[in-house]
Amino acid sequence: MDVAGTRVALTLRRSARRSFALQVDHRGARVAAPLRASLDDIDRFVRAHGQWLLDRLRARAAAAPPVFRVQEGAILPLLGRPLRLRLGAGRRAQWRNGHDGIEELSIPVAVDDLHRSLLRALQTRALDWHRHRVEAYCLQLGLAAPAVRLSNARTRWGSCSSTSGIRLHWRLIHLPPALIDYVVAHEVAHLLEMNHSPRFWAVVERVYPDWRRARAELRTAAARLPVIGGVPAADMED
Repeated sequence: MDVAGTRVALTLRRSARRSFALQVDHRGARVAAPLRASLDDIDRFVRAHGQWLLDRLRARAAAAPPVFRVQEGAILPLLGRPLRLRLGAGRRAQWRNGHDGIEELSIPVAVDDLHRSLLRALQTRALDWHRHRVEAYCLQLGLAAPAVRLSNARTRWGSCSSTSGIRLHWRLIHLPPALIDYVVAHEVAHLLEMNHSPRFWAVVERVYPDWRRARAELRTAAARLPVIGGVPAADMED
């Protein structure tokens, strides 16, 4: 469609939602709409947010995501702090503290795929961290902790199901604990309210009062996360 004189390729996604949403990521621009929304309503919504859409598309085109290369001494973020990679002997990845206080992860050089070995180590660390934080927030609400699994979703940091439990994206492990906690609190709140109603946000407020600031910081931080093994970065929603 034409937006302020610029031709924009826009993908329409309908679902059982109540509101409209625009999103821009590595796949382009998408608009999410309620099932019964008319094309005219969708057109008006997109045009009302046309400048925002164009700004995001231009920013996405200008900012190349950082592609992380596994090599000796490379640095990447872990829980908001630097993690140094070492290429060493042995058969398994090993965590240790460096002599200068920086945490290190040693990847065996003998493995066939260094990127895959790094991903496995980060995902194992992420799952342990996520489970611990879900338990902590469930305790605040007097709830039994559900099953916690990792996600590799393109557009969501987390999800919650009354049957399968909570899924949290493994890439959260790069972020500072306070931002991870916001996502955890968000998903745990869904155990009480499976919606985004005022009642839901009241639960989030109870366990994570600073959620508005964290939500804004999360969106900014997501754009700076390393891309490992050719996995493209994406705009993430909570």
